[in-house]
Amino acid sequence: MNEEQAWVQEAQQGSDEAFTKLVETYQTPVFNLCYRMLGEPELAEDAAQETFLRAYQHLHRYDQKRPFATWLLSIAAHYCIDKLRRRKFSMFSMDQEDEEGNTFEIADPDSPNPEMESMKGQTRARVQSMLKDLDATDRAAIIMRYWYDYSEIEIAESLRLTVSAVKSRLHRARKELAGMWQEEETRSHAERRVYESPAF
Repeated sequence: MNEEQAWVQEAQQGSDEAFTKLVETYQTPVFNLCYRMLGEPELAEDAAQETFLRAYQHLHRYDQKRPFATWLLSIAAHYCIDKLRRRKFSMFSMDQEDEEGNTFEIADPDSPNPEMESMKGQTRARVQSMLKDLDATDRAAIIMRYWYDYSEIEIAESLRLTVSAVKSRLHRARKELAGMWQEEETRSHAERRVYESPAF
């Protein structure tokens, strides 16, 4: 039994100290997931607190055969999906840094290139605006797959879906994102041509 499993068992037996250790271990990953889903630090903070409260209340239901992180992040994902379904959020932000200084794409510190940084910022903003148009469950699946490296099986467990449903959701979401990206490329190319002066 590793240290984390011991904390979980102690917490299940009523140890607040053990549960506090679990919160300290997972507060950043939980906050990050909520932040990527909801797009606002204050909303993510509230969602993270609610996630830990629900985990505390339902700790007796946790199955030790399953990784604790998967169980906890699935609580966070479901809470955020419910939140998104109840009200449509206007923005999904990835270009702001979280407490750890993590951003969507980390620049190579050895080769600072202002033009490149500007393009990365634009790319983040475009991905941000596209993700907000996805169905809440599709968004959760995409975030778990590409930001958290979850397997399709883990996503299925977390979102209470079948593996084939996860595959089809990921496929559909990727196709949708690619279509939105292509549409925006075409639009921005057309706009650039309007402002270009003819060459003599």
